[in-house]
Amino acid sequence: MFPTSFLFLTEDIGSVRPALLAQPAPAMKKYQRRCWLRSTGFSLALPTLASTPSLRADEQPVPNDADGRESGPAKRLVCIGSNLGLHRPALYPADDGHQYVATPLLKPLQQHRDDLTLFSGLDHRAGNGHNRWDNYLCGRVIGSPSLDQMVAGHIGDSTRFESIQLCAGDIPPQRMVYSRQGVPLPMTNRPSVVFGNLFTTGAQKERREYLLRSGRTSLDLVAEQARDLSRSLNADDRQKLDLYLQSVRELESRIGRQLNHLASDDAEVQYELPPYDPVAPTMVLECEQIMLDLISLALQTDSTRVATLFIAGLGQVFTLDGQTLRAGYHALSHHGNDPDLINDLVRVESEHMKCLSRFLTSLRNATDIDGRPLLDSTVVMFGTGMGDASRHSNRDLPTLVAGGGLRHGTHHRFDPGDDSRLLGDVFISIMRQFGMPSNRFSDATRGIDDWA
Repeated sequence: MFPTSFLFLTEDIGSVRPALLAQPAPAMKKYQRRCWLRSTGFSLALPTLASTPSLRADEQPVPNDADGRESGPAKRLVCIGSNLGLHRPALYPADDGHQYVATPLLKPLQQHRDDLTLFSGLDHRAGNGHNRWDNYLCGRVIGSPSLDQMVAGHIGDSTRFESIQLCAGDIPPQRMVYSRQGVPLPMTNRPSVVFGNLFTTGAQKERREYLLRSGRTSLDLVAEQARDLSRSLNADDRQKLDLYLQSVRELESRIGRQLNHLASDDAEVQYELPPYDPVAPTMVLECEQIMLDLISLALQTDSTRVATLFIAGLGQVFTLDGQTLRAGYHALSHHGNDPDLINDLVRVESEHMKCLSRFLTSLRNATDIDGRPLLDSTVVMFGTGMGDASRHSNRDLPTLVAGGGLRHGTHHRFDPGDDSRLLGDVFISIMRQFGMPSNRFSDATRGIDDWA
């Protein structure tokens, strides 16, 4: 894979920079195991190239096939992923269709029932285990462009941030978002950093503009040197380096958009952050709600139109309504059908549903430029790459989709053993809702009939 050199949100509010490395760059004529390009005080790691000694080319990422610029009824996308999934017996109704009876995990969402669709029985037919969680937005092959980035390439180029990637809790080894070049994009888990980058104040603007302009100049020089290097590479490595340079050019484009927005008035928001960042493992639920609040503000101010939120799930022991649960979140998800552990697990997952309900309410109450509820033009998907954490199974991935002008109010139930329908079919219908002429996502080719 290529080294990550996209925008990094850091604790130094307002800083935007490529990966900086203090090592001196080797001479370009003498390729070593690690190859760098150097410009104005920083070195940028190159992708692994077969043309250099002792190196082999990595697997090429799957190209993005979502071309075209048509517009659809959906204008924004939010993808939320729960690391430990959802307890399916507490989520799935016994009946499908419109007349289903709300389950314990659907009851917190009852007020949004007419704006919500539940899918059961679908997955990507990928492998099992925590290390295959990354398939969630990618499809069967990890490293393929994730759904959010495919949509971002279609609708994100007119906003300050093409997309934002957030995390509630400790940043895990799992990766939720992969760029159109197959690069895993970093997540930010400190609300104060997210707020500072989204809503820069006057005191921070001058410093941010300096950093942005400095980064842009350096990247121009690096790209020029890389083009010189490409003349000495074989055809496969030239293609790989071209993909890498494309990611650099995308970074330049993002920096340019941010400079344009810095020249305009800053968005004014009325939101008070807590006096500290809730990054402690036991404060995942608090962080989750704040991050969803910030996503709502980002959509309302058109700072971005594509956002993802990863909900971490490790060993944290929660206290809910004054009662400390019997075990940590991860242990609860590995309940082994113990009814007491399942009861506590459902309590935690009900908190996720309450956070989602509040988020949907905020989008329902906000309006777009035409005075319509923001939810009507925003697709919100809550899902997971883990179908049954207790068995480490990645089959039958619970998926909820709200808003975006889709036909809602239904439980769509599919046979988990039927390979004719995949979770990618849901993604195809979502992309079509954005006006993208999409007929394939990973192994899926059909879409969901009578939904979009």
